[in-house]
Amino acid sequence: MQHPTTTDQPTPLGRRERNKLKVKERLYDAAITLFAEQGYDETSIDEIAERADVARGTFFNYFQRKEDLLGAWGEKRRHTLLATLTHTTNNQQDTHNPTPTDTAVNQLRHCMTALGQINETHQQETNSLLMAWVRAGRPLLEDPYLAELFAHIAQQGITHNEFKPHFTPHQIGHALRDLYLGTLYRWCGQPHTTPGQLTNELHTTLNLILQGILTTPTPHP
Repeated sequence: MQHPTTTDQPTPLGRRERNKLKVKERLYDAAITLFAEQGYDETSIDEIAERADVARGTFFNYFQRKEDLLGAWGEKRRHTLLATLTHTTNNQQDTHNPTPTDTAVNQLRHCMTALGQINETHQQETNSLLMAWVRAGRPLLEDPYLAELFAHIAQQGITHNEFKPHFTPHQIGHALRDLYLGTLYRWCGQPHTTPGQLTNELHTTLNLILQGILTTPTPHP
């Protein structure tokens, strides 16, 4: 699976920068653990600093306010998703199966599986942070990277005549992002869920879109 990439190479960090990064990670991990345990609104900066074993003032060296942790949470999820998709692609390329599996349809299905598993693996964390993320306006403030990822795949589908040219990649990408978020909100609002439920619902949502954009509709997997 190909994704938009950058050619910039990271500069090696010195000891001071590495130590600062460790403190920031400790603060982040402490905050996310507390948010999952007792809720975002119920967690104070003092509690985060205490759990991370740093002074309260140290928190503000890395985060201006508690809300900034929501942006860091969204960024972590983005990296996890891209790493998961890259790992899936590399595993497929290592096999000796000559059947082409990296079609746009399969790429979208891999995305939905990865998104479902990321949320289900950290369900308590997602339940606690998703609504806080929405209330902070993050869906509007942050780059819609999911829409861009979906649009990138949709462009491949249109180019290779998998998808109808009636819709732009941008339209398909944003439609899939909106449906993903709607499915995720609904899942988080349910008092009881079963393993794999979110992943199954995401694939059902994807199939609804595919039936409208595929040049030759295929049976559901």
